[in-house]
Amino acid sequence: MKSDIIEKIGIPEDVNVDIDNRVVRASCGNNKIERVLFYPKISIVKEGDYIIIKSAMGTKREKRLIGSFSAHIKNMLKGIKSNYVYKVIACSSHFPMSIIIDKNEIVIKNFLGEKIPRKTKLIEGVSVNIEGNMIIIKGIDKEKVGQMAGKIELLTKVRGRDKRVFQDGCYITDKNGKLVK
Repeated sequence: MKSDIIEKIGIPEDVNVDIDNRVVRASCGNNKIERVLFYPKISIVKEGDYIIIKSAMGTKREKRLIGSFSAHIKNMLKGIKSNYVYKVIACSSHFPMSIIIDKNEIVIKNFLGEKIPRKTKLIEGVSVNIEGNMIIIKGIDKEKVGQMAGKIELLTKVRGRDKRVFQDGCYITDKNGKLVK
């Protein structure tokens, strides 16, 4: 059944939002983020203190996409106001692994006694700090912060060994204040 679908999102006071040709830009102080949200039957406009996402005579596909666009914009507005923080803990039982940040990449040395260090590049727009065995990842873009945490976790994946015995690695423990089980 086709019907008009409208979603309203409130804009916080300190945040400036510009919508230009399907590109949503948000800024607050020095933080700036932009995202392209495009679908032919969906329009995004700014009216006063609200962002309105609407589709005339939309189907369930447009309803799903409006929900996705709404979630992306809410994540942008939340990230602009306060950074997203993910915490990754490094666990090593027998071989003490060391984690360092070298230029624009993270280097993990002596993982499971390996001679060659494992490396991954840092994602632009994300800051990574190492405090003891805890890696703290911060940024205003939720997707980039989550992607960086996932890359670090995947970097230390144990392959070719029994995972019940070899439990060394880096594991996401905290996603923006929510504990991961």
